[in-house]
Amino acid sequence: MEAPARPALRRHLRRLLGALALLLLSGGAALAAAVWQLDATPRELARWLVASRAEQPAWLRGGAQRLALELVSVDRGVQAAATDYPAYAAPTASASAADPKPLRVVRVDRSEALAPALASALPGDLILLAPGRYRFSGEALAVRVPGTDAAPIVVRAATLGEVWLDFALVEGFKVNAPHWRFENLEIHGACRDDSDCEHAFHVVGAAVDTRIEHCRLVDFNAPVKINGESGDFPDAGRIEASELSATRGRATANPVSFIDLVGANGWRIEGNLIADFVKLQGDRVSYGAYAKGAGQGNVFARNLVICEQRLRGADGARVGLSLGGGGSGPAYCRDRACIVEQQAGRLEDNLIAQCSDAGIYLNRAAQSVVSGNRLLDTAGIDGRFPETAADLRGNIVDGPIHTRNDALLHEQDDRASPRVASLAGAHPLRAELCTSVPAFKGLASCAAAR
Repeated sequence: MEAPARPALRRHLRRLLGALALLLLSGGAALAAAVWQLDATPRELARWLVASRAEQPAWLRGGAQRLALELVSVDRGVQAAATDYPAYAAPTASASAADPKPLRVVRVDRSEALAPALASALPGDLILLAPGRYRFSGEALAVRVPGTDAAPIVVRAATLGEVWLDFALVEGFKVNAPHWRFENLEIHGACRDDSDCEHAFHVVGAAVDTRIEHCRLVDFNAPVKINGESGDFPDAGRIEASELSATRGRATANPVSFIDLVGANGWRIEGNLIADFVKLQGDRVSYGAYAKGAGQGNVFARNLVICEQRLRGADGARVGLSLGGGGSGPAYCRDRACIVEQQAGRLEDNLIAQCSDAGIYLNRAAQSVVSGNRLLDTAGIDGRFPETAADLRGNIVDGPIHTRNDALLHEQDDRASPRVASLAGAHPLRAELCTSVPAFKGLASCAAAR
């Protein structure tokens, strides 16, 4: 969006100055100084003001709240919710004609038949689910039989949308064997308590070369969780052309990250829609996806990440994509130390929009490459800590590119907006992104930019 018209700009500044004056008169000089220091975007300052309400005297809270609302309005515009995701991101059914002929076709048409089919599978099997709705509760669906590179084991519906799995489970598929494929599955969390629906897929230990493709995963805290077990790590997996989303904010204090990758190497996460990851309890910090835990060589490419699409306006910090996440305890790290959280990770050609915090966050992420990404209505790209070193190339960022705590970002042909512009309600790259990126055109941020 171009700089606002002069009357709008004057109105923004008048409201901000009025709120700041109220804070100063009320003894809130420290809060007002924090705003003018401009060490954060307006949306980040607003979140800090809201989070610090409990520490403020009652007579100060009103001014701080009004200032927070105005900061969000100036930075983000109208906070209207949208009903649909961009058609660009809708997953499509796998083209099975290109696959090798299965050793056997094991047909499943009842909920109680799926676990035995998984337990008795052979390399090269196709486990084909008949159209219908399947309900599961109790224990996870254990995947323990190894496939092979030449003869993977496939669990598939013929077409996405024909098969619907309801999981009233802490974790759905518990995958601890190599060379499994999951395709065209629609899986929904069906727990009364959000803390009881953690994962649609928990990929652990020996589950090398796990692939999740053309699936739709809805209403889990971390729909795909990947981590080591018993000293083994499930490397070289793929998540592709899938949708990970939620119909409501997650009422839990448990971690909320729709792809939660810890310690594994060589995963490729490509062409997915990741949307509406809102955490309502605890620290209220959530991520679309991250890789952490001293892994290396993980790639996020061509994903569409919309932090808030159908769910907008809740308190909390929503980060798009991250190498490093919020950090890891040494016991969970591949090297048991986590000197760096990620090595040689790549974020390439992703579209990231409508985040209350950073679109991209690099936390102790060494030898990173961040290239060709488009960020709309986020707090920009944030690199933190001296272990972070990244090459940034050709990114367009409706927000700042920022370093903290001695991080090192090498920029080449990047375009970003300064913080001071956003404080005045000016977003010089927003209109360009709204018109040049088809997936952005229907978003609320672009409607507000018109």
